[in-house]
Amino acid sequence: MTGMDRLDGRGAVVTGGGSGIGAALGERFAREGMRVVLADVRADALEVTVDRLRSDGLEVSGVQTDVARLESVEALRDRAIERYGAVHVVCNNAGIGAGAQGRLWEHEPNDWRWALDVNLWGVINGINAFVPHLLAHGEPGHVVNTSSGNGGISPLPSTPQYAVTKAAVVVLTECLYAQLAEVGAPVGASVLFPGPHMLRTGLFESWRHRPEELANTKARSTEPVTLDAYEDMMRVAGREVRYTPVEEVAGRVVDALRSGAFWILPPSDDADDQIRARAASMLARANPDYLRTVAG
Repeated sequence: MTGMDRLDGRGAVVTGGGSGIGAALGERFAREGMRVVLADVRADALEVTVDRLRSDGLEVSGVQTDVARLESVEALRDRAIERYGAVHVVCNNAGIGAGAQGRLWEHEPNDWRWALDVNLWGVINGINAFVPHLLAHGEPGHVVNTSSGNGGISPLPSTPQYAVTKAAVVVLTECLYAQLAEVGAPVGASVLFPGPHMLRTGLFESWRHRPEELANTKARSTEPVTLDAYEDMMRVAGREVRYTPVEEVAGRVVDALRSGAFWILPPSDDADDQIRARAASMLARANPDYLRTVAG
């Protein structure tokens, strides 16, 4: 699949667009001349971001959306088409940092349901709502699904729900890419691994927006992991705490849209080392002892 020949004038939809990577994607797309619809479940954060970008003269609008509900994502699609005529780029980027409390065997079904609803079903709903439209209008298009190094390169055992759902996004996107190619569609697909280092996003505060119907039913032995706590955990594990600017991540996505690249990976020797360690463990039919170094 070749990349998109042009971005200016094209329509783009980005979920999780109220802050972090999603907001950076929306801004970069708009500065490339695209017409952008940002979506987020948090109406207040979405309004702040849209107002900021509009004040810079960028073509951006916002639609409050719960990606866990297909009907909400379909309404987002309809609003975007109504406003801009067609959507060409869809970034299924919304995610929550679920499951960062306690051991895997201590988690409740609701922990899994919340993570699966947003991190996996949010992507599935985005594909089901938008891909038929991308195929129908016949113009070049692209779907970008946000995974994580935590799920697809070197999973952190301390965040099992998050890691599992993000690993599923990788395989889901591989299947999407292959099926789009099989039918000869002018639509590509990419999987995004942000990083290589930590990002300042709302991921660590997502527990504040957990739906009441998916709340914990029993007390937990640990508190939700905040950004400060995660930094401490990384230091205890002997890993340097560094941050990757979200604008840098957005730039890599734009490059992938133009080139048609499937893997949007961190340009980092650290990431390459992690990929090699995991592959070597598989090829050697060995236990994944490398995980001990990232357990936190």
